[in-house]
Amino acid sequence: MDAAFTAEQDEIRRTLRDLLARHAGPGEIRAAVRTAEGHDPALWRRLAQGLGLPGLALPEEYGGAGCTPTELALACEETGRALLPSPLLATAVLAAPLITALGTPSQRATLLPRIADGTLTAALAVPGGSTAAALGLTGDNRAAPWSGGGRAGGVQARHGDGGWRLYGEADRVLDGHSAGLLLVAAHTGGYPRSRTLLFLVRAELRVPTELQVRDEVSGGASTEAFTDAPSGAEGLTRTRLTSLDETRPLARVELRDTPAVLLGADTETVDVCGALAATGRTAAAVLAAEAVGAAAGALERTVAYVKEREQFGRAIGSFQAVKHRLADLYVRVEAARSAAYYAAWDPAAGPLALAQALETARTVAGEAVQLHGGIGFTWEHEAHLYVKRAAADELLFGPVHRLRDHAAVRAGLFGDVPAQALAHGAAV
Repeated sequence: MDAAFTAEQDEIRRTLRDLLARHAGPGEIRAAVRTAEGHDPALWRRLAQGLGLPGLALPEEYGGAGCTPTELALACEETGRALLPSPLLATAVLAAPLITALGTPSQRATLLPRIADGTLTAALAVPGGSTAAALGLTGDNRAAPWSGGGRAGGVQARHGDGGWRLYGEADRVLDGHSAGLLLVAAHTGGYPRSRTLLFLVRAELRVPTELQVRDEVSGGASTEAFTDAPSGAEGLTRTRLTSLDETRPLARVELRDTPAVLLGADTETVDVCGALAATGRTAAAVLAAEAVGAAAGALERTVAYVKEREQFGRAIGSFQAVKHRLADLYVRVEAARSAAYYAAWDPAAGPLALAQALETARTVAGEAVQLHGGIGFTWEHEAHLYVKRAAADELLFGPVHRLRDHAAVRAGLFGDVPAQALAHGAAV
């Protein structure tokens, strides 16, 4: 296997790093997170239309670049280095692969080109804020009750004469307050034949009121309506939440008899949990690369600081104790980077790479604060932003010990494991 990057991959990294160095410094990041969108719309348009980031891993027939997850991971490593707030993760890493895997030809042709050019952003809304469980990162998503149902709450789907209607709420939805399209995981079928399906809810304003959906079973064409009120879809309420990491905007999505369109065909053979798990493995690899970028950014800033900060008449970076600490951090970052790159080539290793990267980001960010001394504890300094990113990512996609535990269970390291333990990612 040739582990070297191609010239095109190196160019993606270089171009994006140069652009973010000019337009995504600490001051610009702080200004972007305080906008209504939670990111800089002008910079997002440049990233989408100039560099084509949302469409990197999409097929060329839908306006994408037709690249592999490796290119997307390299791009996210650079956005992680800058702690860039953007819809890239929610749209290109979580939502777009699900539309590609499950959507009908008409749905793919309608939605994916707009995602590729950045004019449509999307978010995955999972009940209970259990994104990691739904993606199969911390447990078996076929056995875990992450989608709710019945008295367990979650989001309920009901099919009537007017089409599908959704009722319930999803918490901690990444970029859910600003996404133009919501992919909502909902429980349907009642107790005897209960199952989880994905539904499309249009949340953007001034959009076509109808989406032509081809019925894959009968071969005919049917029309499902997206009813848009002035604030978005009928019965849809989105509230931006106060989050630990402002660069990861989260929202609560409430659905009150909201019209929706089923993603894909309504057949018993649709494997929603399988598609979610496959998306989760690739997303874990991309997230690992992003976490490595954040850790590397924190380390680079710390190294630059200890070269300038003087104590006892010399730079503190010249002290052996500081050198040893920085060397340990460097080894951690490089090891996590190697794991992330391997996972980008083989997404099956994604959850383990993500666990290592999240742990590395947490350790490096904590040491960065310590080595910056008193200034590192102030709100005005960017060191605490890396601490928040590391902690928030572990809350959203971890924790680390469950990522590792479920990977060990899947690998059979503990022999035969009861189904309940497999669902919760714990070996007993």
